[in-house]
Amino acid sequence: MPNKDTNHDDRCQIWPDYDSRGRYVESEKVNVIGYSPRAGGGYKITPEAIRLLEHHEITNEIRARLTTILVDQRERINSWPTVTTDMIDRARLNQSMAVDQRAERLLKFISRQVETIADTISITRESYDAYAWSESIEWNEIAYLLEYLGEMGWVKRYSSPMKHGIQYIQGWQLTVSGHGKIAEQRVSVDSSQVFVAMWFDESMAEAFEEGIEPAIREAGFEPLRIDRKEHINKIEDEIIAEIRRSRFVVADFTHGKNGARGGVYYEAGFAHGLNLPVIFTCREDKMNTLHFDTAHYVHIAWKDPEDLCGQLRTRILAVIGEGPEI
Repeated sequence: MPNKDTNHDDRCQIWPDYDSRGRYVESEKVNVIGYSPRAGGGYKITPEAIRLLEHHEITNEIRARLTTILVDQRERINSWPTVTTDMIDRARLNQSMAVDQRAERLLKFISRQVETIADTISITRESYDAYAWSESIEWNEIAYLLEYLGEMGWVKRYSSPMKHGIQYIQGWQLTVSGHGKIAEQRVSVDSSQVFVAMWFDESMAEAFEEGIEPAIREAGFEPLRIDRKEHINKIEDEIIAEIRRSRFVVADFTHGKNGARGGVYYEAGFAHGLNLPVIFTCREDKMNTLHFDTAHYVHIAWKDPEDLCGQLRTRILAVIGEGPEI
């Protein structure tokens, strides 16, 4: 572990109210930080990023989203990711995760703590790495997410026998369904493939080649269009198989004079049935033709391929995170 610079304390640079376990040294280029449970582990940080965090209005919500980025980077590519000003800007622009996503991440955290299938773990107000994994700020959020996992049947409370009329909760235990959910997560998260559902008309070639495809690749994933894959199987079977193999789906609902593309709706619906994320896009002049079954989902309304590329890349990084090919 590096020696401590005596001009600095051991506080976490991202969450200054929390201590950093370990020490760090400062150079002109980068500060190497010790392990910070509140930030989910070890990280490096540039002096410019430290100044941005110290002297600008950085809310706890932004700090939580920044922590999510660090957790994801440690999982995929780098055990000591570097916090830069660009990463902080990404955290500003990202949307906060939905409750179901946060709960599933907490479930994954719990699964990492157990050594045998029947182990129990204790999660308390001081379990700061649980906050980091679930993009939580306050203890009541952790408590709510644990109740969510319990109602889903993925974890259960493990309590001691009654003593003097009091029963103490000793921890949380993964259920059989919880282990199954973890197995599902493992299959989808390990994949770098993105299934692209869209109208395969020649008029959409530029939208794919200059919009969708580069956005997916720049985010670290590999796009797959079923019409560009060589196979000898029934097309319906191949579509289902490839969606199952994918990390998420990009579904573009742009269509021509003949009306909505039923295949795109089917593929997006099938992905939802598998609990795979679906990113909805549509050229802005066709937004008013969306079917009511999907119109309530947030769509990327794009003007041209360049606009589509920029918006889609940002949405992927915000909702999914960086892919393994980054």
